[in-house]
Amino acid sequence: MPWAEPEDRWRRFGFEQEPALGAHLATSRRGYHHHGVYVGGGRVVHYSGLSGFWQCGPVEEVSLSRFVKGRPVRIIDHFESRYSPEEIVRRARSRLGEGDYRLLTNNCEHFCNWCVSGVSRSAQVEGRQQWPLRVLGVLFHA
Repeated sequence: MPWAEPEDRWRRFGFEQEPALGAHLATSRRGYHHHGVYVGGGRVVHYSGLSGFWQCGPVEEVSLSRFVKGRPVRIIDHFESRYSPEEIVRRARSRLGEGDYRLLTNNCEHFCNWCVSGVSRSAQVEGRQQWPLRVLGVLFHA
């Protein structure tokens, strides 16, 4: 799709300019946030996961438009990364086609954190796993 000015391309996603190579992106979905790695040229590598009616999909490279599906997108800050932007992109692309999605242990957020930091983790999963313990703590310490 041609744009009148190059920066218009990024403004429609809420960015002033193109995201940095290797940026960890997140966009909202119904009840969770979906994560991907920006690999340049308007492309994102992500774990498609449960994208097809409860059928698990592979790690794939898609357009930024397809990744965000018209929803707001933001950049997740990683204040320190052990890898260069080029290495983050290489790591993301090294897993293209992988079909080992697991909601609690290998989801799209685990994938992105692994690409950026080398540590496979999901704050969404960790937060939800703590919820029952917090409820019990409130009930028994009241």
